[in-house]
Amino acid sequence: MKISDFLLERYFNRYEFKAPYLLSSSDCESISIRDLLILGNYKESLEKLQDLWLGYTESEGNPQLRAEIAKLYSSISSEQILCFSGAEEGIFVFLNVLLNPDDHIIVQYPAYQSLFEIANSIGCNVSKWIVEETDTEWQFNIETMKDLLQVNTKLIIINQPHNPTGSLISKDDFQSIIDIAKKRKIYLFSDEVYRLLEYSPSFRLPPACDLYENAISLGVLSKAFGLAGLRIGWIATKNAELLRKMSAFKDYTTICNSAPSEFLAILALRHRKHLVHRNLEIIKKNLKYLDEFFMDYKDLFEWKKPRAGSITLVKLKNDISSENFCKKVVDEAGILLLPSTLYEYGDSHFRLGFGRKNLPEALSAFRNFVKEYQNGKEK
Repeated sequence: MKISDFLLERYFNRYEFKAPYLLSSSDCESISIRDLLILGNYKESLEKLQDLWLGYTESEGNPQLRAEIAKLYSSISSEQILCFSGAEEGIFVFLNVLLNPDDHIIVQYPAYQSLFEIANSIGCNVSKWIVEETDTEWQFNIETMKDLLQVNTKLIIINQPHNPTGSLISKDDFQSIIDIAKKRKIYLFSDEVYRLLEYSPSFRLPPACDLYENAISLGVLSKAFGLAGLRIGWIATKNAELLRKMSAFKDYTTICNSAPSEFLAILALRHRKHLVHRNLEIIKKNLKYLDEFFMDYKDLFEWKKPRAGSITLVKLKNDISSENFCKKVVDEAGILLLPSTLYEYGDSHFRLGFGRKNLPEALSAFRNFVKEYQNGKEK
């Protein structure tokens, strides 16, 4: 299999553990194993973790883990869940199982690169459903998506809440996508890794897998739960044959998950409301800081407040190159931002992450950089 480099991940590999300030992270604030154990009965949980048998685990995922994941859905059973080592493996396995050369797919764009790059490597025809930027928000026009449909469209890929804009389509538009997929017998892959991070519960979309038998919902503990280090993701679908094929393909990837990760994931999901509420509070507090910051520097940045999630795109005004700007920021101030070129989405935006507790400190460092940057421009 030949595939292009993952631009975003290569960039993170270069800077993520060297830059003092991360202002582009996609995940939320994490916690320690001790803090996670404390959420339950600490002594009892610690003893169980210490006594855990470090052998192979079940390929589909620990039955208790799958049962806890199933509680996130309204009509999905534990047998309709397949666990993976993170969301990335789930994307890789699903696309390789479903797609063949010359299949046509539609992908909301910009997108996490694997959502379209794997299809490119298979030899598929990929159409990008490109987000539209208005003066106040990011929008996906459902009519634009309809215009992209072809007679051989096999798959529609959506990501809601959206990475990287933080936008969220309406419930009516979401239902329209479901209806189109059903009518044309098109598979629907719904990347829902930021679900539960809507700023208002009224914004929240139902999981696609609950509404359509050929819908596939992707979830992970990395984003809303802030537990990226556990490397636990999953796919939920009512399509039993597709699930069987994915399970068989997984024999050629990780085979099974880490036993300690599964144990801790079960504990986390039993306290999911606490973890999500905690991260939503961090996000909402950070959004207030960002509102102030971008009001102070509205001559340099264009800020469209997102509706959900822990990331968004910010536009640089005055024809400033985001790639050059982000390189200057990280080299001179140790602040990591992601230029939109990593999404192959022009050179005018950067991705901003605001799910971490240290955002005020990182934003203060960024403010100092911007002041010097503006002073340098004026000279």
